[in-house]
Amino acid sequence: MDVLQELETRRKAARLGGGEKRIAAQHRKGKLTARERVELLLDDGSFEEFDMFVAHRCTDFGMENERPAGDGVVTGWGTINGRLVYVFSQDFTVMGGSVSETHGQKICKIMDMAIQNGAPIIGINDSGGARIQEGVASLAAYGEVFQRNIIASGVVPQISLIMGPTAGGAVYSPAMTDFIFMVKDSSYMFVTGPDVVKTVTNEQVTAEELGGASTHTKKSSVADAAFENDVEALAEARRLVDFLPLNNRDKSPVRPFFDDVSRVEESLDTLVPDNPNMPYDMKELITKLADEGDFYEIQEEFAKNILTGFIRLEGVTVGVVANQPMVLAGCLDIDASRKAARFVRFCDAFEIPILSLVDVPGFLPGTSQEYGGVIKHGAKLLFAYGEATVPKVTVITRKAYGGAYVVMASKHLRGDFNYAWPTSEIAVMGAKGATEIIHRADLDDPEKIAKHTQDYEDRFANPFVAAEKGVIDEVIMPQSTRKRVCRAFASLRTKKTHTPWKKHDNIPL
Repeated sequence: MDVLQELETRRKAARLGGGEKRIAAQHRKGKLTARERVELLLDDGSFEEFDMFVAHRCTDFGMENERPAGDGVVTGWGTINGRLVYVFSQDFTVMGGSVSETHGQKICKIMDMAIQNGAPIIGINDSGGARIQEGVASLAAYGEVFQRNIIASGVVPQISLIMGPTAGGAVYSPAMTDFIFMVKDSSYMFVTGPDVVKTVTNEQVTAEELGGASTHTKKSSVADAAFENDVEALAEARRLVDFLPLNNRDKSPVRPFFDDVSRVEESLDTLVPDNPNMPYDMKELITKLADEGDFYEIQEEFAKNILTGFIRLEGVTVGVVANQPMVLAGCLDIDASRKAARFVRFCDAFEIPILSLVDVPGFLPGTSQEYGGVIKHGAKLLFAYGEATVPKVTVITRKAYGGAYVVMASKHLRGDFNYAWPTSEIAVMGAKGATEIIHRADLDDPEKIAKHTQDYEDRFANPFVAAEKGVIDEVIMPQSTRKRVCRAFASLRTKKTHTPWKKHDNIPL
């Protein structure tokens, strides 16, 4: 019986991590412990732990006298709504969650299993960085984790939850994952901290300003969302996993739905205003198309001129990319192109069909855009749509002008179904600009210019020229959009596309 007692004693000690005092300190900061986070993330009683008793092997700087079980990270697997996931959760109460050689090996073991068995990896990050006492061994541990992030990319979904400090090399593992969630006021990410910044560049900056949740969701786009506290972030991670397949050979889960496929939304007939320069909220269209009006938005706070996120149609996950006329008139710019391109590539990697809702007057003009490389960044979105082989359904609601029309999942980029509302206008540019170029000789005569503009509008401010050429498959009634889009995706469930063999492409980074 003594051995059984010893197991229980050792388990109890391991579960305490850095001890009661440090756990209390973690709670005072409004943070949960590593184990509490795992318990909340996974279904009740489903967590199976690995490597509970692993301890570090460092003998420098008196480290041999402190060898806590688990070495600062809790690893294992469990389920989210009955579906397998692998998880690691760094324990800040043990040496600040710092990464040692063995800490890294624990994470790598779980990642290898996730890749082998085809299930998502969820990493909960709360770490002071590399364990300085171990020198290059701790850096090597990071390198091993990075290599697995790269191998797992596009094979299994990878989600990072930043729930404390993440600095230096530690930021690059989350940066390679598919989604990053942060917690407001208690998490931050930066390559070099405020003290180093002050020393090197003389800039005075707080940790929050340099790498807090607000910075990374609004300015840098490093993070996809930020939440009020640990509990909310973990609940949202569970909700996200529900939309995703377990791996790239699996289908997304099909959920029961209680919404009529043929539901008619008469309010959509008046969504687009009569005045072509008036904005309207594209989110209204997304929620009215989706099963039960449920839209899981990704990167809501960044590049608001484009919307990205997941909905379900007939219980099946669909990725949505939509121009937002409320912001910058729905123009594409550098930030919007990057945001949407990354999202489209994720959907394509995991066989999630893509719905594009288009109202785009063009690319945003100006020196700052050109100097920032809008050509290369815009090409990322073009490339992402063109290489995607998943089912692609596009609905043009209003403007689709110039190169931006082509980029937004047009027929020419292997769009499967390209619908247009009667309110749509597909042209090289707006009527006024076009008239001033075509009829330059009449610029001095306002009456003639007005007539020419009207003629151009009559000719092109509608979807019928495009429909005559077959680059629009059908002009549809706005009220019937849900039915038409659902049927389109249903007919594409067996889609197969072949592309020439290549090692990989060379996307314009």
